[in-house]
Amino acid sequence: MSAWEVYAVKYADRNARTRGDSFLFDDQHDVPHPMDYFMWVLRRGTETILVDTGYDHAEAEQRARPIRLDPREALAPLGLTPEDIDRVIVTHLHYDHAGGLHLFPNATLYMQAAEMAYATGPCMCHDALRFPFTGAHICEAVQRLYSGKLVFFEGDGEVAEGVTVHQIGGHSRGLQAVRVRTEAGWLCLASDAAHFYENLWSRKPFPLVVDLEDMLRGFTRLETLASDRGLIVPGHDPLVFSYFPVLEPDRILRLDRGPSPGAFD
Repeated sequence: MSAWEVYAVKYADRNARTRGDSFLFDDQHDVPHPMDYFMWVLRRGTETILVDTGYDHAEAEQRARPIRLDPREALAPLGLTPEDIDRVIVTHLHYDHAGGLHLFPNATLYMQAAEMAYATGPCMCHDALRFPFTGAHICEAVQRLYSGKLVFFEGDGEVAEGVTVHQIGGHSRGLQAVRVRTEAGWLCLASDAAHFYENLWSRKPFPLVVDLEDMLRGFTRLETLASDRGLIVPGHDPLVFSYFPVLEPDRILRLDRGPSPGAFD
């Protein structure tokens, strides 16, 4: 089968952050450290798979974390409407990855059973663990389940030929990375298994974590999923705009052809 095209679509950023928000045990905790927010689009012929959905303006207002674009608007430059999306891989149910589920009513969702169990289980009695979730997003996933439009995996699974998911955990109990066959080789969309390149390359954990050991082991797992270290794409790092070809400045990247020449020299 032919390879997939892969696009990173930025819909928001948050610049009032420091390294202490991004790394445990960092000596420069007060140094500014911005974060970008992405969705990812996989395309092959007439097939389209959306990886994560972002969050909308209502969620942005509730959390005082503004977005640049509604997820539907962010996808428009790729010629996509919400109705075009019939498959969504949900890497995990945190608000910034599953906050737009309701915007894609035709989509079947693909996620880890462990993530649903976690997001609806007793761990949510703890404010610190519940914070990155929003009840309405979880209810939307449950509604999709009862409509026959949710597929669960337990560990590794195949969404389509050349697209597989792999449970990593750590940041959230059922967090999964996505592996995609591209012309450059096997590309790994890490999502929040590695927010930033530095989390992965320096083995520096992200502070929001449910299982630190799983997070640390997950860094090694990511390296086994990609054909090359440069084909691991972190979930929130602005540096991806320096490493991969840009289709629209500060908005859309093309990932499937690999990093730009010399990007990681």
